[in-house]
Amino acid sequence: MAYRASHDYGFASAGRRTDEGWAHPLAQESVRHCPDDRWAWVEIDLDALRDNVRALRQFMDSRTKMMCAVKADAYGHGAVRCAKAMHAAGADQFAVATVAEGVELREAGIGWPILILAEPPIESVRTLVEYDLMPTVHTTDFALALGEAAVAVDVVAKYHLAVDTGMTRIGVLPDDVVEFRRMIDFHRGIECAGIFTHFATADVIGDWDFKQQVSRFDHAVAALEAAGLDHGLVHCNNTPATILHPELQHDMCRVGIGLYGLHPADTTVPRVSLRPVMSVRARITRVINPAVGEGVGYGLTYRVPTPNIQIATVPLGYADGLARSLSNRMDVLVAGRRARQVGRICMDQFMVANDVSGIRAYRAAAPVERGDVVTIMGADGNEEITADELASLRGTINYEVTCNFSQRLERVYV
Repeated sequence: MAYRASHDYGFASAGRRTDEGWAHPLAQESVRHCPDDRWAWVEIDLDALRDNVRALRQFMDSRTKMMCAVKADAYGHGAVRCAKAMHAAGADQFAVATVAEGVELREAGIGWPILILAEPPIESVRTLVEYDLMPTVHTTDFALALGEAAVAVDVVAKYHLAVDTGMTRIGVLPDDVVEFRRMIDFHRGIECAGIFTHFATADVIGDWDFKQQVSRFDHAVAALEAAGLDHGLVHCNNTPATILHPELQHDMCRVGIGLYGLHPADTTVPRVSLRPVMSVRARITRVINPAVGEGVGYGLTYRVPTPNIQIATVPLGYADGLARSLSNRMDVLVAGRRARQVGRICMDQFMVANDVSGIRAYRAAAPVERGDVVTIMGADGNEEITADELASLRGTINYEVTCNFSQRLERVYV
């Protein structure tokens, strides 16, 4: 059953009246979130986000701190709003990837500890001190420059020491941590607030490389303790390790993708129930019934095969993060049922084929109209298009899918 969404512009009513009553409540609810200036948006379910924080918190001891990753604008979900909701649900600290991301949180009034998950350029040390951001440290030059910037304003700058236990990305090698600390610890302007590593294969049950990383990290921590050097909070568990290896939680767990209701791997799915936080929706801007043989989109890669095919235009495209590689390969949801995307996805728009003659191949419902709500990612009735489905079609991971939906799409928090 198709539906028409309510709005203030006289194009359609709040739904189609049938013998069963108003059609499809999602249409009426979603359109209330539709921005005034564009019929495409991202919905962020803050209740689902808080539920996910609590679900992951259950894997931790009450004394274990929870650091939530809100880098990349909270994986596309909106860092400021998400951080506040996470803290209300039990988060203690936050992690970002860049100095600018940390500054954004501070300027929004977020005062909880914030870790930069990589060592930033040395030119950023004054900004780090000014905004009380904890950088990752693994080079002496940066550490000492940070100390100088802190002493200049009579404060002590905190940092976390990264240890490279086998991912070969950033960090001091385990055998070098004591020497490294002795090279910088004379400086009164810096203080080690934590030590961490990052696992490459925590999602693989019984993996030898994972066990080796754990052993190397334990060795590094023990070496610092034997040398009488304070290492601050010890943390190594990312989302999969938090779920699969709670015995390694140490002082803090560093969770990311699971917060947003997405699993990092199939191995974590049976262990915890998570709720997707992001949905992507739009409203149809044009509907036409082309003649058989007419082409659709750039290159005319799709041609209308039979009579009674509607072609509906949706105002969202690859500039918004809907990958062009999905062209002619993905479905969308209309009125709780799937419809096929056809033609090449454009920069700002894409098209959908709606079969009103009942041919099963097109799997759509009754005729669609201008203003009808289309779900690109998310649930509608008993159907759902997940980030994992889109990721599989693209040959990537769910992380990239949510991160790609750009800031050009307004975030609506529900």
